[in-house]
Amino acid sequence: MKTTIDMNWVKDHIDDENIVIADCRFNLQDPREGRRQYNKAHLPHAVYFDLEKDLSRQATRHGGRHPLPDVKDLAFKLGNSGVDHRKTVIAYDDQGGAFAARLWWLLNYFGHDKVLVMDEGFSAWHKEGYPVENDRPAPHPTQFVPKVHNEMIVTHVDVCSLLENKDNVALIDSRARSRYLGEEEPMDAKAGHIPGAENWFWKENLTPEGKWKTEPELKNRFASLENKKSITVYCGSGVTACPNILGLQKAGFTNVKLYPGSWSDWISYEEYPIAKGAENKNG
Repeated sequence: MKTTIDMNWVKDHIDDENIVIADCRFNLQDPREGRRQYNKAHLPHAVYFDLEKDLSRQATRHGGRHPLPDVKDLAFKLGNSGVDHRKTVIAYDDQGGAFAARLWWLLNYFGHDKVLVMDEGFSAWHKEGYPVENDRPAPHPTQFVPKVHNEMIVTHVDVCSLLENKDNVALIDSRARSRYLGEEEPMDAKAGHIPGAENWFWKENLTPEGKWKTEPELKNRFASLENKKSITVYCGSGVTACPNILGLQKAGFTNVKLYPGSWSDWISYEEYPIAKGAENKNG
């Protein structure tokens, strides 16, 4: 299944009536920056999707920093953005696809697989001199009917079961190596990783130039996971796990699930174990 799309193709099809462009730019350190950048300039017809207001619901004690959004709320936002079962959504950001991939994953979770992440991001688009706008589009509202696929997610209880039964399964930590090792933790109250997890930093799905690696390159990257009967992916809060899931899907894997609460949910349970340091060749 195709997961990414070249920005030259996007430029040539930007006015197609069956395409909805989604701007997903965001900054975890400055949550308002993405909206400011959108207001300054965005791709023609692009609708803004805010990570914390649209692609997440409000955090509570458990569930992580970016819990999955309320189904009705996101379905309403999608419908008001002109998205229905006929439309293809093309998502972009300026952070290597981290936030665009969150929308990509959510749409698949909602049963809508007509969604692609634009290879490269807004800066590359702007650098090429491609058209931008600073006005807000007026899409034709429609009804988006979600068909939620709960088999695509796991809970903290499921992860506990993985720790007890490690028979040919993989648990992937998508964060930077220093966070996985427990050497630093800039976002959450505790440092380390879930015991048994392997570290596959999500940014290694990208080339040094910031483009998504090719299917053969990603197949090679994830080759050691080929015989795993299931792969569970987490990060800090269920966001940057999504580009790893996209990379795995691009490489041909279909047995991949997201732990939405991720590390920030795991550490909210005082009784759950924490590991630090390297555990295996990817950990």
